[in-house]
Amino acid sequence: MHFYQTERVALFIDGANLYSTAKALGFDIDYKRLLALFRQKGHLVRALYYTALVEDQEYSSIRPLIDWLDYNGYTMVTKPTKEFTDSSGRRKIKGNMDIELTVDAMRLSEQLDHIVLFSGDGDFRSLVAALQMKGKRVSVVSTLQTQPPMVADELRRQSDQFIDLADLEQLIGRDPATRPVREPRGYSSRGGQQYQRPAEQYPDHDDLPEEV
Repeated sequence: MHFYQTERVALFIDGANLYSTAKALGFDIDYKRLLALFRQKGHLVRALYYTALVEDQEYSSIRPLIDWLDYNGYTMVTKPTKEFTDSSGRRKIKGNMDIELTVDAMRLSEQLDHIVLFSGDGDFRSLVAALQMKGKRVSVVSTLQTQPPMVADELRRQSDQFIDLADLEQLIGRDPATRPVREPRGYSSRGGQQYQRPAEQYPDHDDLPEEV
């Protein structure tokens, strides 16, 4: 990774996409270590985490992670998912956060030198190009180590720097033997459930917002 110590840096994390990438690589992300890593690389202005939430669930398995991140240096950007039925009668959940991430990146760009995008979604290629036209450097974090790769080729080519998430495992990976992170002060989980490891936040595909 190439960063300048004087750069003003911000992380834009597509939560569902990062989860899928880490799961495909077979490791869990330690978000405390991730934040510490990029604080060493430059002047970290903001770390934003984007995810959609299913509002009508009595207990959401991702809620403890969101609360923990919110108390530990991340700016959370969430919105409720929308449920609909497709032409074949299948229940679908829509929870795309691309617009929110794009708008925030453009708004904050004047206070930044280097944007780090945690997503492999090719829809972000235009955003990367627009930021570069404003004189910003953009790094994309995803992986080529899966079949098929988790990063769109056009997004990887557009970026100033591509960082393979697989290469960061030793730096930001969570030790499976470590104990769960304590819940933040003021948070009370239901049924005694505690903060789960990041890769457990979407226990099945029904809980993972569909990118449509």
